Amino acid sequence: MAPQRRRCIVTAEQAGVKKYIVKLSDEEREQLTTLIHKGKHRAGQLVRARILLKADASETCGGWSDSQIAAALDTSVNTVARTRQQLVEEGFESDLTRKHSPASARQRIFDGASEAKLIALACSDPPKGRVRWTLKLLESAVVELNIVDRASDNTIGRTLKKTFSSLTFRSNGSSPRTPTPPS
Repeated sequence: MAPQRRRCIVTAEQAGVKKYIVKLSDEEREQLTTLIHKGKHRAGQLVRARILLKADASETCGGWSDSQIAAALDTSVNTVARTRQQLVEEGFESDLTRKHSPASARQRIFDGASEAKLIALACSDPPKGRVRWTLKLLESAVVELNIVDRASDNTIGRTLKKTFSSLTFRSNGSSPRTPTPPS
């Protein structure tokens, strides 16, 4: 049985009491404003940037309560509290970057070298008696050639789809560009 994870639950009564006070420097405030107004960014990153700007309790800004921020940004009070906590405990940069936990994600079956070998195999001539490579054939060939220990046809299909969807690939199913006639 897996151990239970404890979550910090902030109720509406506790929202007024701020355990983690956010004080941003002018540079950090400018960086967050630029992040929100320029370019394309992930939605979660934008929400966290807006939370930090509204929670800023420095001399120039008043600093909103968690419940006010949650209502204004259409998010939960817990999200606001976790964002404050993360900023204070881990720092400004870590609050805006996506975390990657090696324990949570599966190890990739095809790294760069084995992926290149798979692509070379898929582009080579198929076995005798076959017109083209199938995913099942590639699955068995990859294991026989010791490229990887094991791989499913699903994994091979995803890897090849990622590779062959390039616009430079000749037969990827996209229509060729036709020049527009001069006017």
